[in-house]
Amino acid sequence: MALRRALHFVFKVGDRSKTAVFYRDVLGMKILRHEEFEEGCKATCNGPYDGKWSKTMVGFGPEDDHFVAELTYNYGVGEYRLGNDFLGFTIQSSQAVSNARKIGWPLKEVGEALYLAEAPGGYPFYLLDKDQPDCDPVQKITLAVSDLQRSVHYWSSLLGMKVMEKSEEKKSVLMGFSDSQCKLELQDIRAPVDHATAFGRIAFSCPREQLPEIEALIKKENQKILTPLVSLDTPGKATVEVVILADPDGHEICFVGDEAFRQLSAFDPSGNELLDKAMAADKSDEWFAKHKKQKASA
Repeated sequence: MALRRALHFVFKVGDRSKTAVFYRDVLGMKILRHEEFEEGCKATCNGPYDGKWSKTMVGFGPEDDHFVAELTYNYGVGEYRLGNDFLGFTIQSSQAVSNARKIGWPLKEVGEALYLAEAPGGYPFYLLDKDQPDCDPVQKITLAVSDLQRSVHYWSSLLGMKVMEKSEEKKSVLMGFSDSQCKLELQDIRAPVDHATAFGRIAFSCPREQLPEIEALIKKENQKILTPLVSLDTPGKATVEVVILADPDGHEICFVGDEAFRQLSAFDPSGNELLDKAMAADKSDEWFAKHKKQKASA
C-alpha cells in the first residue's frame, strides 16, 4: 500500500493566537494554507458544529511530502474537553527544544533527550532533542487503544498498514504505509478510549479509485463508516472526495483521493498573512469579556 500516504492530524483549537505561537515560534512550523468557512463541513472536519470555522494547515514543509497538523477553530467555542484518546505527536528537532527554552514555553524531560511540551488545549507534543533531519521531522502520532490485537488487525488487514515495531514493555505497535512516512503508534491503555469533545482525526490519501474499495471492504467487515464517500468543495480550489471511517475504538480516519488533494493542498504563500488577518478580525474574545460572559466550552 505504498501508494497510501499519511497526511495530517486534525486538532480542535479554542485559542488561535496562543496556538499560532506554539506551532510557529516553538515548533518552528510554517503556515502552509489558511481557509475560512461560513458553515460547518459535510464531513464534520471541524467537529459537530454548523457555524463559522477556520482551518489552518501547519508543517515543516509542503503537504506533498510532510505530515502536518490541521488546526480547526470554531468561532465562539473557547475550549474542548480532552479525553484519553490522543497520546502524542513526536517531532525530532533540537531547534524546537531551543525555541521553547528561549521563549519560556514549559518543557518536561521525560526520557533521554526527550521533552514533553503541551500545545494550547493540553495536547501532548514530544520533542526529541536531536538535529532536525533533512526529511520530515514528524516521526509519529500515538493513539490509545483498548485492545491492541484487535486494532492491529483493523489497521493492517483492512487499511493495509505494515507493522514496523512492537514493544511488549509499552504495550504498543508502530505501523505505517512506508518507512519514509510519519508512523502511527497504537498504545494499549487497557481501558475504554474516551474521545471527549477534543477528539481529533487522522487523514491519509490514496489513489481516488481506491476510495470505493475501502468503503466496500469496511462495509463488508461490518466496521463503522462515519461519512460515506462524499465530495467536499473549497471555494476557488479543487474538489476532493473523502470517506470517513472509525476504528474499533472510535478514532476517526479520513481517506481522501490523492490526485485532487495534491491540488487542494498546494502551499499558499499568503497563508501566514491570512491567518494573522483572521485573528485580528476575530473580536469574539473582546465581545465575551465586555458582556461578562465566558466563551462556550464544547
